[in-house]
Amino acid sequence: MTPSQELATALEAAEAAARVIREYYARPGAVRLKADASPVTEADVRAEEAIRAVIARRFPDHAFYGEETGRRGSGDSLWLVDPIDGTKAFVREYPMFSTQIALMRGGDLVLGVSSAPLYGELAYAERGAGAWLNGRAIRVSGLDTIEAAALSAGNLRTLAGSERWAAYGRLVARVNRIRGYGDFLHYHLLAAGKIDAVVESDVNILDIAALVAIVEAAGGRFTALDGGPVGLETTTVLATNGHLHGPILEALG
Repeated sequence: MTPSQELATALEAAEAAARVIREYYARPGAVRLKADASPVTEADVRAEEAIRAVIARRFPDHAFYGEETGRRGSGDSLWLVDPIDGTKAFVREYPMFSTQIALMRGGDLVLGVSSAPLYGELAYAERGAGAWLNGRAIRVSGLDTIEAAALSAGNLRTLAGSERWAAYGRLVARVNRIRGYGDFLHYHLLAAGKIDAVVESDVNILDIAALVAIVEAAGGRFTALDGGPVGLETTTVLATNGHLHGPILEALG
C-alpha cells in the first residue's frame, strides 16, 4: 500500500508521538486530574504537541481537535487526536494504551492510525485502500451467527445502569466467547478477523475515530449502540464484522 500524503502525515505524527511516549514511559512525571477526573501527564501534552506540529507543517489549513489542547481552526478537514488513549494504563506502567489519529472530512472518517508503541501494534487504514496491521492487510471475519461469535466489551458503566443491561446479559449468554480486551486492542482484533463484535457504552469520539476508519476499511461496520452513525457526539459503540450487526442490534433492543 502506498499511503496518500494525508495518511503518510498521520503515520509520521504517530511516530513522533511514539518517541515522546517511549521517553516518558515508566517515568511519566506529574499527573493531574482533568475536570472529568481522568488523569493527564506531561507525556500526553507533549505527544499531542508533537502530533499537531507534524500535521500543521503539512496541512496548515486543516482544523485540529485534540484531547489535551482542544479544538482549533475550522474547515471541512478536521484531525481528531488522542495522544495517549489509556493514560491510566500508561501511568500504571502496562502497555494497554495507544495514540489515535483520524481525519474527518465532511463528517466522514476517511483515515485512521492506531499506534500502540509499547504493545507493538500499528494499525492504519484509508478509505478505498483497505486496512493494515503491522504492515499486513487485514479483514474482518465471515462469521454470521451470534452463537459462533466472539464478543469483547469495555466501558460498560452507562450500559449497566440502563434498561438495555438485561438484553446485554442475554446476548452474553448466547455468544460463543466473551472477553474484555479493551481500548485499542479489541478493535485491532475485530479488524483482523480474530473476534467478531465489540460493545462499549462510555467512549469519546477521540477514543474511537481512527478505529472507526480501520474497522470499516477492513470490511466491518461501526455504529452507536442504537444503530445511529458515528459523529462528534458519539459515546456508545457497536462494532462488528458487518454480518452480525443487525442481529446484535436486534438482540440489544
